[in-house]
Amino acid sequence: MDTALELFYANGFHATGIDKILKQSGVAKMTLYNHFKSKDQLILAVLRRRDERFRAWLKEAVERRAETPRERLLALFDALEEWFNGPDFFGCMFINASAEFAKHDDPVHAVARLHKRLVLSYVRDLAAAAGAAEPEALARQLELLMEGATVVAQIGGSSDAAQRAKQAAETLIAQAVAGAQPSLERPLLGIR
Repeated sequence: MDTALELFYANGFHATGIDKILKQSGVAKMTLYNHFKSKDQLILAVLRRRDERFRAWLKEAVERRAETPRERLLALFDALEEWFNGPDFFGCMFINASAEFAKHDDPVHAVARLHKRLVLSYVRDLAAAAGAAEPEALARQLELLMEGATVVAQIGGSSDAAQRAKQAAETLIAQAVAGAQPSLERPLLGIR
């Protein structure tokens, strides 16, 4: 699966044949088909593995850079910058998958959509913890900046796409948190 992940990510799903995966991995065809009944099943398994790894990496990369939820919202873009400038950056595997499997009811497209929802959920949780008045709205705005930066970095090779998106995010976060109403459940000025 790791070999398939690398090849699909670097070369695309349709352009990467099973024979190339078998040759590079050293796995016998019978062994592969004992685990995966088709190439599409292998693609689904690879995407699920990439989802788990990417979300774990993103959370770790954000938490390594910042302590407070508000700082972590901005650290999302620093993590993206690290990813964009890595030696093996070929864009977002899930954007690529959804382009190659464009029908919304295709299982591959559905897994890509689920990945994006799970990342959005993480951003929404950070926005809520940061005290945003409307965490869902802020998360969706930041999602657009994150996705846009990813595409700009992939297509244009722009090494500063994440930092430019971060500048816009700073404004959105400041407005979203400044507009938040104090909660009765949270102490005001440390008074209970």
